[in-house]
Amino acid sequence: MMNCMGFSETIFLFFLALVIFGPKKLPEIARQVGKALNEFRRASNEFKAQIESEISQLEMENRQQILPPSTPPKGAVAAAPLTLEPAVSPQLSSSQLSVEPSSETGSSEHTAMVKAPDA
Repeated sequence: MMNCMGFSETIFLFFLALVIFGPKKLPEIARQVGKALNEFRRASNEFKAQIESEISQLEMENRQQILPPSTPPKGAVAAAPLTLEPAVSPQLSSSQLSVEPSSETGSSEHTAMVKAPDA
């Protein structure tokens, strides 16, 4: 593992840089290093913010897609799923269907009746 630099090592590197670059160039180099570190920090913060916004956008899309089915309001009757089954067999011909007046109501309404096919 890499250990952190102590105070004595930092002072040694400062004096080494002072000897190598001189007292006139050292502040200029320090400014350039500071600007580079600041630019790097800004770029990494922008990248981090972009990643976080993408993640939050994906989470919002997932929440919208995974909503549970809504429950009907209180007092409402829930509809049963529709299953369409033919009441009349498709093999029946029109001669097997007959229309007769309804005797229950006494009106002129007609009721359709299906005759069983002769086997």
